[in-house]
Amino acid sequence: MNLTWLFIIITSAVSFYAWSNPQVYQRLMMNPYAAIGQRQYWRFITSGFCHAGYTHLGFNMFTLYFFGGAVEGYFGQILGPNAAVVFVLFYLSAVVVADMPIALKNKHRPGYNTLGASGAVSAMVFASIIFAPLNNICLFGILCLPGFILGVIFIIYSYYQGKNSSDNINHEAHLYGAIYGILFSIFIDPQVVPLFIEQVASYRLF
Repeated sequence: MNLTWLFIIITSAVSFYAWSNPQVYQRLMMNPYAAIGQRQYWRFITSGFCHAGYTHLGFNMFTLYFFGGAVEGYFGQILGPNAAVVFVLFYLSAVVVADMPIALKNKHRPGYNTLGASGAVSAMVFASIIFAPLNNICLFGILCLPGFILGVIFIIYSYYQGKNSSDNINHEAHLYGAIYGILFSIFIDPQVVPLFIEQVASYRLF
């Protein structure tokens, strides 16, 4: 079993358990007022393993399944026997990093809550894009674009929605997760930058 599957299984199990236990559900989600003000720091991690419903869980785990396995492969090629440890650290740290700016911004709002693995999944998607920018990513199996193009669209969309949207989706976590995925990938393999530029420069739309 690869680590991506392990994260999917654990996240699904925790989410299902939390849905049937309202007190557990409340204790796991990211509430910045409690996480920072009351030092319930575990919420920075547990919030990434708890979801709002079947659709939320399904979409995140479906995306993680496709991109997590690819990133595991890239890490394995670069890091060899250390890849597993780095992959786990990458995923868990992405959960924290994606939520940290939102938590700091909302630490005085007791009623603010957020949850889900979206930030970490975004980090995984963008790590995959950095290593293979020309690989197509398909939206709903219909619209397929090279990863680097879709990535630019996604970042612009997440930034705009984070500033202007009120749809109860944590677009800022998506944005920060994406940026973290890019930076982490460059950190573990600086050579990915010239390779990325070379691949993108060779792309021809027509």
